[in-house]
Amino acid sequence: MIDIHCHILPRIDDGPKTLFDSLNMAKAAVRDGIHTVIATPHHSTTYYNAKADILHYVQDLNDALQEENIDLKVRPGQETRIYGELVEDLKKGDILPLNETSSYLFIEFPSSGVPLYADKLLYDIQVAGLTPVIVHPERNAELIERPGKLYQLVKNGAATQITAGSLVGDFGKKISQFSQQIIEANLTHFIASDAHNTTNRPFKMAEAMNFVEKKYGVDMLYYFTENAELLLEDSSIIQEVPQRIAKKKFLGIF
Repeated sequence: MIDIHCHILPRIDDGPKTLFDSLNMAKAAVRDGIHTVIATPHHSTTYYNAKADILHYVQDLNDALQEENIDLKVRPGQETRIYGELVEDLKKGDILPLNETSSYLFIEFPSSGVPLYADKLLYDIQVAGLTPVIVHPERNAELIERPGKLYQLVKNGAATQITAGSLVGDFGKKISQFSQQIIEANLTHFIASDAHNTTNRPFKMAEAMNFVEKKYGVDMLYYFTENAELLLEDSSIIQEVPQRIAKKKFLGIF
């Protein structure tokens, strides 16, 4: 499997604190059936991890993995918290697309809501030739309350990525149910771990993919695994026609 969202680089955000911790995470990823991860450290007002720095950190970790004979490849990426000057900083070289040269860019919203300027900024990112990938929309309070907003963002060209742990219940029943509704409405394109450690924020990719196969069938499993491969190749991902989550049904799950 390919995991496109992972906090595996040591000492630079709220992921592993030491190289030893990163190597343990890598071993856990391999045990979970993962052969490639995209390291996506936070880039925001709290953690400043610009493109050039991340490329250096990723090379260091890959060297350490090779020395330890751990069969995991780490590719560079960045989880950037949305802000108004993002496109300008992209042009300056501070912002890092997934796998460095792809046309896919992670965008994180504040957990409480979606900024008013988000629609315009996501449009500007697309004008710049990139596809914004909204991370963990299932954990955003505004999108939970207003699922129509998520529909509009996807309809207007954004992709999304839900978290493996969300789907299998690690963040509670409501978020698990909303994750399933997002899948059923064709409002997401990727499942990734968002792993931070091996304890309370582990990978859970195998468990999530098993859940998908049992509930939705092998075609849906292939949809998610193939999209991760297509992203890594910088090819066009599969995007089914998005649908609205029925408000009445949505409220009924809570």
